[in-house]
Amino acid sequence: MKKIIYIIHLAVALFATTSCEDFLNITPEGQAKRDELLESAEGIEDAMYGVYAQLRSNTLYGQELHFHTLEVMAHNLHCEGNTTLTALGNFEYDNTNVESLFEKIWTAMYKNISNVNCVLDAPLVANAKEFPYTIYKGEALGLRAFMHFDLVRIFAEQYTENNNAEGIPYATSFSLNTPAFESLKDNYKHIIADLLEAEKLLADEEEYEGQGNYMLDRQIHFNKHAVKATLARVYLTMGDKENAAKYAKEVIDDKKYYLKEMTEVQNDLAGVLSKKECIFGIYHSGFYTQVYTKLQLMTTFSSLNLRSDFKNIYENNDYRVDAYFSTATQGSDQVYRLSKLTDVYELNNNVELRPSDLILGINMIRIPEMYYIMSETLLEKDAEQAMTYHNEVRLHRGLEPLDTLLTIQLINEERYKEYIGEGQLWFNMKRQNLSIKSSNNVTTFEGSKAIYAVPIPDIEKENRF
Repeated sequence: MKKIIYIIHLAVALFATTSCEDFLNITPEGQAKRDELLESAEGIEDAMYGVYAQLRSNTLYGQELHFHTLEVMAHNLHCEGNTTLTALGNFEYDNTNVESLFEKIWTAMYKNISNVNCVLDAPLVANAKEFPYTIYKGEALGLRAFMHFDLVRIFAEQYTENNNAEGIPYATSFSLNTPAFESLKDNYKHIIADLLEAEKLLADEEEYEGQGNYMLDRQIHFNKHAVKATLARVYLTMGDKENAAKYAKEVIDDKKYYLKEMTEVQNDLAGVLSKKECIFGIYHSGFYTQVYTKLQLMTTFSSLNLRSDFKNIYENNDYRVDAYFSTATQGSDQVYRLSKLTDVYELNNNVELRPSDLILGINMIRIPEMYYIMSETLLEKDAEQAMTYHNEVRLHRGLEPLDTLLTIQLINEERYKEYIGEGQLWFNMKRQNLSIKSSNNVTTFEGSKAIYAVPIPDIEKENRF
């Protein structure tokens, strides 16, 4: 009987050697070599760079979990004629190609979780009491929670609908022993526990910034603000508004990351990490190629197109319209392209003009989300304060403050305007069990477990032992 995919990939941990681009395959037979790698700070850092590099794979956040699969499921983007993406948009999870897509996502994420666990199992990290090992452990725990959380948000029911539902395996060690499936409630307990421990370990990270290369460019590390922002996400998903607001407010009030001015919106996310707003991002020098092919070109059966009515939700003078979208000619028609993620320096063949302080890559968590969390969590408790947070983002996007009653629908509309193309809107829809209007405005998919809980890949359950 063939082994389940999860077991196969637990047997292979990929780590960086001298850079994020190179990897060392570590097998059970190479246990001694793996242990030797993790016996020094330098080796642990190389291993962590490998973990971050795997996050940018096309199967994970380099494509599918950022601007591709989740955006098709949210019906923000579509690809007419592509049978796989059409089936995905119709939530036909039993389609062979769709099953294969999610099997790859499941496998790639657990493979990288095993990479993190390999670092966490190393004695220098497991017994961390001081810098830099506390930093490594905090980042690794935070990443383990982050990856499990996204798997739960894809493959399990919504927590507030049924927290006793079956969850996923929560892997906490580098081992060939397959973790058991557990309840969704237990999944969230593990996620919260890992994040709270990471918060403690990273509490003083700013004291060490600049001490060695690893402590530079903290945006591309799962830093303490990324931990707090993820806690805000998790608690909001659990329906715990008090704790969601607590952590979102802490991130905002720390003023480490803050809203850019309206005049800075143009090209701020175009293949680079937002200098002011990106709390956590993934360095990715090759991101342009993926984005250009899928979003900028108009290749039949491959490139993604915007839903026809996307502009209807935007107001006049919204700086995001010109910043996030561009027009192109298709036959005799002018069509819109989602260009917010396309590196303009690459696009215009003048990369030598790109400012040296810009970091190429993928924005994973940005500060506007914390303002939306504050608006939502305060909506019933303190409507005036909720409006203040809501209007703060509007003002920084060139819009006038709202002069009407703030509602959850208006907050959702602002989320849409801000986060289209970044893989977060389907999660927001699932959390609220919203209906989804098809990209051609013909069909409405009512919120249900059938569309919001992707089935666990068959091979995972059929071949467990």
